[in-house]
Amino acid sequence: MILKYLVPGVLFLTLVSCGSHERKIDYASLPSEKIQQLADSLAQKYIITDGHVDLPYRLKIKHFRLDREYLGIPLKTDEGDFDYERAKKGGLDAPFMSIYIPSSYQQKPDHGKILADSLINMIEGIAKAHPDKFALAKTPAEVEKNTSEGKISLPMGMENGAPIGDSLENVGYFFKRGIRYVTLTHGKDNQICDSSYDTTQTWNGLSPFGEQVVAEMNRIGMMVDISHVSDSTFFDVINITKAPVIASHSSCRFFTPGFQRNMSDEMLKALGKNGGVIQINFGAAFLDSVARKNDALRDSLEKILSNKKLTSADPEAQPIIEQFGKDHKELFSDVERVADHIDHVVKLIGIDHVGIGSDYDGVGDSLPLGLKDVSTYPNLIAVLLKRGYTPEDIEKICYKNVFRVWNKVIDVALGG
Repeated sequence: MILKYLVPGVLFLTLVSCGSHERKIDYASLPSEKIQQLADSLAQKYIITDGHVDLPYRLKIKHFRLDREYLGIPLKTDEGDFDYERAKKGGLDAPFMSIYIPSSYQQKPDHGKILADSLINMIEGIAKAHPDKFALAKTPAEVEKNTSEGKISLPMGMENGAPIGDSLENVGYFFKRGIRYVTLTHGKDNQICDSSYDTTQTWNGLSPFGEQVVAEMNRIGMMVDISHVSDSTFFDVINITKAPVIASHSSCRFFTPGFQRNMSDEMLKALGKNGGVIQINFGAAFLDSVARKNDALRDSLEKILSNKKLTSADPEAQPIIEQFGKDHKELFSDVERVADHIDHVVKLIGIDHVGIGSDYDGVGDSLPLGLKDVSTYPNLIAVLLKRGYTPEDIEKICYKNVFRVWNKVIDVALGG
């Protein structure tokens, strides 16, 4: 059997064989290259799920077409943060595809439903066009099956519940279309609840209709995502939900005082009691209050690239960006800071309540050093190993915590 115990900053695994002898493995004291090798192997061994990847909207902006692969199916590209080859290299198995509905669509007659359907169609089209590489997934069991077959699963979450409109039937409609979580709102208050980015306080939390939406999501087995919602909305949700909730792409307000989009310690403690999971966002604004104040510095980087006739998406720009980041670490933050957020959650509410929600393709050039695209998850795993996390802990962060919540939500819907 395996017995494990933790000493601050040092990891030991004690292997007991037939009661005769024991061997201690101190991962934290291994050479960096050995830790990185172990991190690479764990990334391939464990399922990695990411709560929020904005690939669909990125492809929409780039005029996605299935019949023109260089503009469409993301197998290998220098654009954006996600493609098949980089995902495979990083060990990514189940990125939740964000069906993102900008707040401006809330004013349209259909509240963004046509856009939501078109983005869902896009993901279905990618899976259909490359069935050997991608597959849809509506349950953790389907993710596991796809992973065993070497495929990347494409579960879907809808960012902004605006397309639900004023009809509870639309909750079921989107569930049938494959949506497995709904971020209740986005940048503005909507018909469901108030947003952390808005100051209007239209409902002072959930609207009466929003309370019905949460209940309906519980009933049919759809995860409630509290990223983007106001504090009062969060506590309203916690008070009425019958199932654990997720924050698909949020971080800790402890490191970003005044940034309401992140979760306060009080909210995290309530999330822990609820049994939910926060999936840490990689964007600079979410990681460090200093990084959030550096728009002028970021503009200077853009000017450097422009003078060289480069954009941040150009391969030739990457060494320049990396060096600029090393010279101005406050601009991008780094993988160590992401680990700080994970540490904070673990110390506050335990290892069972934290995961990964990068916001790749959604936060532009503000990604941290060491985590610039989907090929780099092993870098985070390596830092966690150095800090004393066990492989079992890392397995929970990579997918088990989110799968536990997802399965519990399904169980609640079935009456369990």
